Amino acid sequence: MKKIIYDIGSNNGDDIPYYLLKSDLVIAIEANPKLCNLIEEKFKNEIKQKRLIVENCVVQNENILNDVSFYIHKTNHVLSQFHKPLDIQNFEEIKLQSKNIIEIIKKYGDPFYIKIDVEGSDYLILNEILKNKIVPPYISCESHTSDIFAALVASKKYKSFKLVDGASVSQKYGDAEITTYNGKQKYSFPLHSAGPFGNDIAGSWMTPDNFFQLLGFVGLGWKDIHATNIDEPDINLKPKPHVNISVKF
Repeated sequence: MKKIIYDIGSNNGDDIPYYLLKSDLVIAIEANPKLCNLIEEKFKNEIKQKRLIVENCVVQNENILNDVSFYIHKTNHVLSQFHKPLDIQNFEEIKLQSKNIIEIIKKYGDPFYIKIDVEGSDYLILNEILKNKIVPPYISCESHTSDIFAALVASKKYKSFKLVDGASVSQKYGDAEITTYNGKQKYSFPLHSAGPFGNDIAGSWMTPDNFFQLLGFVGLGWKDIHATNIDEPDINLKPKPHVNISVKF
């Protein structure tokens, strides 16, 4: 079966080299046109080989497709967003085409892994995916609130969880062992990348109850919740305040 990874919120493409090692096709979805141009230049060979497709659009959960406002941060592109920011003076407003995430997935095929990192819209995109009964073996979503974990548990589709802490990715996974189509190899995740997914993440998978306890210890913020429906959790794993179970974005 063809392995397709959806990189929703590709930013400057830092995660793409890793995803290319893990899949047959990567769908990079990014709103910022300048970052899309950067990705297209950096990965022009992979695009020619039809291993990478770049979707320059505002991804959302509405069925009405039209041009919408998108706000590009003037000094920090990772803060660019679809929703109108309160500190509007720090942003440049542009018009972009919007596309429904479900229609994008229908166009390219069932996902093996979906990464969601869309400033201010993470929950809406995740909820739309789950509501439409799209259940990839692996999924992750940046989590600044408990809504993300609650939605994953409420869907009853995911039973195993891990956490990746964004601030420490490049240190924790600076020389990590990953599994690719060609076997195991060493890989260094750059600063500000999303880091690994699946069993490339250090540590055991956790049950929902134990993972909830972990969130109580470490809190939310610049962290990604990872979930799977094909790997069993370690029912004996008990999170402790002083133990770093795993971290991310």
